[in-house]
Amino acid sequence: MVVVAILAAGRGTRMKSNLPKVLHSLGGRSLVERVIESVEPLSPSRRIVIVGYQAEEVKAAMQSIPTLEFVEQTVQLGTGHAIQQLLPCLEGYTGNLLVLNGDLPLIRSATLKQLLQTHQKNQNTATILTANLNDPTGYGRVFCNNESVVQQIVEHKDCTADQKQNTRINAGVYCFSWQNLAQVLPHLQANNAQNEYYLTDTVTQVGKVMAVDVADYQEILGINDRLQLAAASEILQRRVKEKWMLAGVTLIDPTSITIDETVELQPDVIIEPQTHLRGNTVIETGSRIGPGSLIENSQLAENVIVQYSVVTNSLVKAGTRIGPYAHLRGHAQVGAGCRVGNFVELKNTRLGDRTNVAHLSYLGDAVTGDQVNIGAGTITANYDGVKKHPTKIGDRTQTGSNSVLVAPVTLGDDVYVAAGSAVTEDVPDDCLVIARARQVIKVGWRKRKAQS
Repeated sequence: MVVVAILAAGRGTRMKSNLPKVLHSLGGRSLVERVIESVEPLSPSRRIVIVGYQAEEVKAAMQSIPTLEFVEQTVQLGTGHAIQQLLPCLEGYTGNLLVLNGDLPLIRSATLKQLLQTHQKNQNTATILTANLNDPTGYGRVFCNNESVVQQIVEHKDCTADQKQNTRINAGVYCFSWQNLAQVLPHLQANNAQNEYYLTDTVTQVGKVMAVDVADYQEILGINDRLQLAAASEILQRRVKEKWMLAGVTLIDPTSITIDETVELQPDVIIEPQTHLRGNTVIETGSRIGPGSLIENSQLAENVIVQYSVVTNSLVKAGTRIGPYAHLRGHAQVGAGCRVGNFVELKNTRLGDRTNVAHLSYLGDAVTGDQVNIGAGTITANYDGVKKHPTKIGDRTQTGSNSVLVAPVTLGDDVYVAAGSAVTEDVPDDCLVIARARQVIKVGWRKRKAQS
């Protein structure tokens, strides 16, 4: 049995931000959400997040995660003080406690499993995750004997010059026997340069402690400033893109492409340069996205083509072509075999199958049937200054160039709208609608205007 505690109380002043450090985003998820996800394969009996700075904002950001518990550290006096806050809520607990920092977003679940297994196999009272770095500046140093038994941990700020030569660092991930730790926690002292209570001070007091070196040191890189956040993003992007290329996705010029870890891609998808895939996006087999496109929180079916376009919170069915320079947003839904062409915007609009909106049009709050053709420059005037109104267009209807459909309005099946019309009333099936002033020609207009 294991309980997980995640330290998320600090402000993170080096981020130079009003946003709590653990809520900064990396690859589509906040730092602390990534840590929470990393412990899921361990099946912990409880997951506790220790909050402090802007506690309510941190809680609100994670309210959608079920069974998550929060404990508040009202004054931030170090990692040891943070874990002291667990004493009341873990009273009587006899299992293990896994402690992680909330700014450790690259940690892998397999590494945590190895740590827990080592802890249990060797019947340790504590087991800590460590790594050997070429440049360990800023990290606490871990001193072990030849059997990986920990003898001492010293924070970087408190290290002597000789101690700083040791390259084994503390990754900030611990597994404790809670019963042993609970006996030590009340007696921690703040005898250090920062006047803080360090969790590392418990190591020499709880009993047998072992170190487990992580194979890939990048997993334990913490985030303290924007430079480190950018470096973590590069590492994560490399992981994500390697995963998809090995799974049969073609990335043309991977260095110019970004893909959130939350994105799902199928084999034989092609991603062109300067394309960015965000959020809960799904792209199915045979689709070609880009160049120069942004897809966010959208689902694209098989064999969809998107060029130089933006698609957000939308659904595109199979065999549809988008762009260049189109914008789909606000839960747009595009049917199969459609074309949404250059400089077209769809907002909260549903297109039927085999419908074309080829160029220079805006459809907002509209629903079309199948095989509709929207002429160049057609717009739905959906806003009356107070409310948005719907437009409905039936099957096989065609609008001429530069038409305005003033909502609320309904056009039936097989309707033809003459070019330049401003349609303000409903139109029944199988009609030609002409809604424009009769052309008037005044001969000699230039001369008469000049004389006046």
